[in-house]
Amino acid sequence: MNAIGAAQARQGMRPWLAHYPPAVPPELDEARIGTLVDLIRTAGSTFADRPAFESFGKTITFAETLHAAEAFAGWLQAKGFKPGDRVALMMPNILAYPAALFGALIGGYTVVNVNPLYTARELAHQVNDAGARVLVVIENFAHVVEEAKPHLRLDAVVVATAGDLMGFKGHIVNFVARRIKKVVKPFNLPGAVELRHILRAAERMKPVSVAPGDIAFLQYTGGTTGIAKGATLTHRNVAANVQQSGLWLEWMLEPPLGRADYQHVMVTALPLYHIFALTCCCLFMLRIGAKSLLIANPRDIPGFIKTLKSGRFTLFSGVNTLYNALANHPEIKEVDFSEMRFAVAGGMATQAAVAKQWKAVTGRTIIEGYGLSETSPVATINRPDIQEFTGTIGFPIPSTEIAIRDADGHDMPLGEAGEICIRGPQVMAGYWNRPDETARAMTADGFFRSGDIGLMLPDGQIKIVDRMKDMVLVSGFNVYPNEVEDVLASHAGVLEAAVIGLPDEHSGEAVTAFVVRKDQTLTADELRAFCKENLTGYKVPKQIFFRETLPKTNVGKVLRRVLREELVVRK
Repeated sequence: MNAIGAAQARQGMRPWLAHYPPAVPPELDEARIGTLVDLIRTAGSTFADRPAFESFGKTITFAETLHAAEAFAGWLQAKGFKPGDRVALMMPNILAYPAALFGALIGGYTVVNVNPLYTARELAHQVNDAGARVLVVIENFAHVVEEAKPHLRLDAVVVATAGDLMGFKGHIVNFVARRIKKVVKPFNLPGAVELRHILRAAERMKPVSVAPGDIAFLQYTGGTTGIAKGATLTHRNVAANVQQSGLWLEWMLEPPLGRADYQHVMVTALPLYHIFALTCCCLFMLRIGAKSLLIANPRDIPGFIKTLKSGRFTLFSGVNTLYNALANHPEIKEVDFSEMRFAVAGGMATQAAVAKQWKAVTGRTIIEGYGLSETSPVATINRPDIQEFTGTIGFPIPSTEIAIRDADGHDMPLGEAGEICIRGPQVMAGYWNRPDETARAMTADGFFRSGDIGLMLPDGQIKIVDRMKDMVLVSGFNVYPNEVEDVLASHAGVLEAAVIGLPDEHSGEAVTAFVVRKDQTLTADELRAFCKENLTGYKVPKQIFFRETLPKTNVGKVLRRVLREELVVRK
């Protein structure tokens, strides 16, 4: 342990510092945070000839990615768009995404990430709320833009394809993609420009000065109230989080046997428009010169596994549902995990049963972290050298403070649950054009109120309990769905489970479970009896519904809200 960390830990200010890896400092050097432009350009020159991104078997280098980014930025400038204008990106993990992303950032524009599965209504709300002037959309979903266009206030639409930046192979990829999606003429958008023409024209980019305080992203989130709003993330916010992640992880990423030519490969299955993948699988990879293996459709598990079998990889990121689906697929045993240094999980609680099965298959322990769109996102993470799954979300990373507080803002004693509050350079500047929401989310002493319930262990590790809004109140007793789901998932006959609370005339609310069976002979009575062995009575599900699948977001989070709405409608 370093001397500064020991001194502060002895003072009882930050108990987690006493348990930091020896190579990790308690604070980052804030004078060296810089901007994401610095990060992009440094990677483009330092690792110029290294492969940076791979998609559908095609690889492009860091230099090629930067060249494409400059071409896109040059086009935006030539069309009269000014630094600070918002550029919306509506694409899955394809090579066009980093080209447009980096181009917007180095041009001083603000990126608005949009889920490509959005409906026309959702798209119009987000684009208009952000005041976006430009939208880059993959052609598969351009028909949604066409539908929403009467309600959009855009100045330009750019259409990308899965085959952009692939040369001749791109024609093959597009042909196959269009056949699978039955896309012939998918949209009617007069005036839309094809990204491939922009990249081919390669307008010369004029130099732009970007400051750390400039807005890099409007990252839309439901936040603590469920209202879709943009978390305003500055270059400093996100660049700081990249640096914090580096301080925490890089000591574990040293090349084997001192090989200077060794390159890490990150399996990027989570969509880059999600903040977890954006920072951890894309921007952090720039810092260490790693290649991002882009998975366009992680829901296609057989295709995903085929990709994993075709080449080497060293780093993995995912959410609980993805790890569960992979670990339970029969062909996963054919994948070579020998070079994988670690697998990181975030976005939702990782279940112990899933972590156990993942380690049995791969030999690697899942390292769980925690964060939100509002924190760029990483706030806490397990030590990367753990040998067993901890069930915690780890320690606060350098320059990050965590406080567990009650509803009145008072700090809770160690071991007692309260709201997780976060302070650090990665915390957003506020919600876009919503000062009332910003005031509600921030405390007077600068902490962000996460809306998540957790507790701090004596060593400073944080254990997440659940979302405040998902807590079930049974006869005055708090029931946290995560705990019940964890027990259900540990049953040998269960593949997935989700728990919600429903109104009950006797207890106020009743615990209700939705289960996807691994063993089709499993009955509700058997599962309820299993729960009674592992949970106190009021936590045992009163009703259990078996389903073929659970509704999920595109990232893989289970949508408890949808399950609740389905039962309300059914009644």
